[in-house]
Amino acid sequence: MEIPGSVVVVTGASSGIGRAAAQELLRRGATVVGVARDAGALAELEGRGLVPAPADVSDFAAVEGVVREAVDRFGRIDAWVNCAGVVEFGAFLDVPLDDVRRVLDVDLMGYVHGCRAVLPGMVERDRGVIVNVSSILGVVALPYGAAYSMAKFAIRALGVSLRQELRTSGVHGVRVGTVLPAAIDTPIWRDAANRSGARPRLAAPTYAPERVARIVVDQIRRPRREVVAGGVLGRLLLLQHKVWPESAERVFAAEVARYILARGGGPADDPGTLYAPPDHPRRVHDGWNGPGRERARALAAGLGLAAAIGAAVGLARR
Repeated sequence: MEIPGSVVVVTGASSGIGRAAAQELLRRGATVVGVARDAGALAELEGRGLVPAPADVSDFAAVEGVVREAVDRFGRIDAWVNCAGVVEFGAFLDVPLDDVRRVLDVDLMGYVHGCRAVLPGMVERDRGVIVNVSSILGVVALPYGAAYSMAKFAIRALGVSLRQELRTSGVHGVRVGTVLPAAIDTPIWRDAANRSGARPRLAAPTYAPERVARIVVDQIRRPRREVVAGGVLGRLLLLQHKVWPESAERVFAAEVARYILARGGGPADDPGTLYAPPDHPRRVHDGWNGPGRERARALAAGLGLAAAIGAAVGLARR
């Protein structure tokens, strides 16, 4: 699919990866319809060409309305990028069930709603691309973030199911691709709901949202099944998990406990942005870690993971 002149809907367009993807698509000449709860944040991008469509993706009627208005105005939707998301930190037994449902309603059902609303028109035209932004946390789950990881695992399953159904139905012009970002420097972690009692921080190395945005655009141009976005460390973690799952899970859990949730003094009942947008300006980046520190931690973590993978391979051969 050619990007210039295409009509693309991006959910979660108010900040982070979604905002970066919307800006990258606009830069390349696409007509972009931006979906988010935060109408003010979308209005900031309207001057750059974005078509704002304020909506909560957990509301299927609202998502259907976005599709209807976009088709009425532009005649079609060529691509749909599911990127809206929220996260909550806290032990599984401490997070209220209402909060678990809310995370799943946004992070999973929001994607389901997007696919259900846009697919009929794409199937009828036998043309279109859906890009679902999952996470490497959809392969190696995040401790103290069960609902978020459950959604990211399910998003991968959604993509697999849709690809198979489209193929067996003889619909060859509609493609579904998934993107798995690693640790990305966006505000989602600072805006997260929090019942952990700590102040979460994003472990380095972190990567720029623009890197993921370019991969999202490439998925629209040439859809692939699943693509990892975010440098060598994320790929090493996934490789380690494939070769020696228990080791990867232990390493990751230790990193979460040692660094991400190591600082105390955090809230035990902060709803974050689960139920409403934040009252501060939205942005793409959030300033996690410096480049020098990122490189040093990336090298150390990469060497550690490489050693673990080597040990796992040796054990498997034995």
